[in-house]
Amino acid sequence: MLKKTLLSLASAFLIWQSYQLVSVIHQLEINSWGLLLIIAWLINLFITGIVAFLGFAFPIHKLMPISYYKIYQPTHLKKVYKALRVSLFRQLLLATLWKSKKQRKKYYNGSKNGIANLKEQSMRSEFGHLIPFLVICLLGCYFITIDLVSMGIYSFVINFIGNFYPILLQRHHRMRIQLMSKVPKSIEEKKIEIQTLG
Repeated sequence: MLKKTLLSLASAFLIWQSYQLVSVIHQLEINSWGLLLIIAWLINLFITGIVAFLGFAFPIHKLMPISYYKIYQPTHLKKVYKALRVSLFRQLLLATLWKSKKQRKKYYNGSKNGIANLKEQSMRSEFGHLIPFLVICLLGCYFITIDLVSMGIYSFVINFIGNFYPILLQRHHRMRIQLMSKVPKSIEEKKIEIQTLG
């Protein structure tokens, strides 16, 4: 209960900080691309953090129907995944944020039951990036309409890398789980294959 309260307070704090920043952004004198980049990054960080903290505290990913999380066009997803080089993004995550094997086991522990957990965690992660992605896209449009074109573009770029790429990565994980479930294999074979998901 204490954990949920603290995470909810952290989310509320970021909501307030985001509101404060966005409400005065048109008054700021931004004279360098470096400062522009920092502010755009902070906006992305705050808004993504709002949903992330709530997602750690509550199963908010269930707000979306289960049908949303199912992959209906795996071939199309594979093409987009390959065209955008999402595999490089995945390798970067595994070399930095997900370098710890202990942390990876929170997603998949190598057991049969771990596959279900991987799918659940994938849905949580995707939702945690989907809502910020949509909100920041709207904010980027807002910045452009108030003549903060550079801020809008920077926000879009950071949002695309920081939120859209993770969405594609999580959908790719679930696509592989779906495809494997259609082919009868031993548990050992599935474990070897699923471990490559990262």
